[in-house]
Amino acid sequence: MSDPDDGLTLAEYAPGSAAVLTDAERWPTMDAAGAARLDRWRRHPFAPDWVHATGDRLTAEMVERTRMPLSTNGWLEEHLTTARNLLAYRGRDGLVSLADFPPITRQHLVDDLASFVPLDADLDRMLHGTSSGSTGAALLIPDDVEEVARGFHLMVSLVRAQGIDWVPDGERFAVASVVFQRQAFTYVSLVSGFAHRAMARLNLDTGVWRTPSDRTDFLRDADPQVISGHPTSLAELLSPDLRGAVRPLALFSSAMSLSGPLRADLEDAFGCPVFDVYGLHETRQIAVRTDDGPFRVLDRRVHVEILDSAGEVLPEGERGEITVTAGENPLLPLVRYRTGDVGRLVRLADGGIGIADLEGRENTVFLGSDGRRVPCVDLTQQLQTHGARGWSIVQAVDGSVAAEIVGGDAGAVDRTLRALLNQPVAVTRHERLIDLGEGKPRRYRSAAG
Repeated sequence: MSDPDDGLTLAEYAPGSAAVLTDAERWPTMDAAGAARLDRWRRHPFAPDWVHATGDRLTAEMVERTRMPLSTNGWLEEHLTTARNLLAYRGRDGLVSLADFPPITRQHLVDDLASFVPLDADLDRMLHGTSSGSTGAALLIPDDVEEVARGFHLMVSLVRAQGIDWVPDGERFAVASVVFQRQAFTYVSLVSGFAHRAMARLNLDTGVWRTPSDRTDFLRDADPQVISGHPTSLAELLSPDLRGAVRPLALFSSAMSLSGPLRADLEDAFGCPVFDVYGLHETRQIAVRTDDGPFRVLDRRVHVEILDSAGEVLPEGERGEITVTAGENPLLPLVRYRTGDVGRLVRLADGGIGIADLEGRENTVFLGSDGRRVPCVDLTQQLQTHGARGWSIVQAVDGSVAAEIVGGDAGAVDRTLRALLNQPVAVTRHERLIDLGEGKPRRYRSAAG
């Protein structure tokens, strides 16, 4: 287990620090079998310390609604009508068609998120999650409980479309969301719309388990049907102890670029499809692929454009910034949201729309002076905690590290990065994000990891 006095422990990851609801409020439809199942996993002898407690908060009516995707018939015009009434567009005339709306960026949300939330939004259905973004400015996203639940059923539909019958199977976890970082929110929960089967968010870093064997034994017993994560955490499943402990029906990778070799290794190890999902917390899932070809834009309330630097729409086949109009989350109806990622739209063989040559997501690992591999998310947590609004961290071939940060406590950043990487770090502090360069700054680069 990690040492709470090592100077890197963050208070928000103290077990139980954010628990505020009762189980009856978290799972209004939970029956006796579900309650027993939840209790079993909470008390499992090999379980990690559960940092958080959360539930889907779905009533019986909501459970039924979320089993089906939202209709896409005429959704865009309805979406634009909603957007015209947002405070963000107050005083703007001529917002008739999609092209009349000015593109927006993450900074617009950071500056005034509330102006993008409908005035008549049902805030009783709101959850929130943190998105670190491409520049490091943390952002709390208002999530709708039904939309979050619908995301699980999207996964189910994608798996079943591959000819795999994903249905509740005994006491197996429905899904395990895995991360691999020094500190993380972990919890065990129930999926109300999947016969109250268990799911969990797990940290695969061996330092958070009482013994490395606990990690293996817990996963072997949970035997999750589907495992989701980012490439760094999914790669940990290839460890000898975990490779034989799980037998997933499918794997889902998101948040960072999934390399072809890692996909192939995962497919070979587990004999199942690996879904590479492109999306942002702000926009939700945008596109998916199960090979190294273009990402297929999903048939849901999402519209993708490619814009040039001046905000003009580029034709199919030309590279530019991926810009998304997203209507799945009723609490954050975004119009022409510039993702900072680059790609080009292509027509797929069956007439669908794909995104090819996607760039922008990072999966960077740094090398400590003691040979330890440190995923960039560990750096993100410390940088944000100590007030940095943006950063660029570069590790040279020889292992030396230089950090440029925007705002924040440079002394604290210096101390925590030294502790993480076990070596000196040259820290330079700036006042403005533009000082990191034009466009989407590359937060992490390592030639040594």
